[in-house]
Amino acid sequence: MSEQKEELKDYAGGWIMEKKGTDFPFFLKVAFPIIGLGCTAYIVMQMMGDVNHATRGAFVQQFNKVTQTSPALQYAVAALALIYVVIMAVFTFRSIKEH
Repeated sequence: MSEQKEELKDYAGGWIMEKKGTDFPFFLKVAFPIIGLGCTAYIVMQMMGDVNHATRGAFVQQFNKVTQTSPALQYAVAALALIYVVIMAVFTFRSIKEH
């Protein structure tokens, strides 16, 4: 049997090593956008707080009246989060280039 010596890449001062030319596992490529989209959806769905909750819903409604939340700002933050998720997904699904 002949032993083939594989070239390894070293990350984080030797804490992580992997073969050169390896790519992210597919489940991680899919997990990044799904988690990002979930976070972005949470921003939009919970924009005004938990106003329908049985015990604290009335307090949240009163707080919203006093603080006068800005839906435009919250949608802008959600849009920025969505742009970040798209950029991250494009970066994740690209093929790797060794240098």
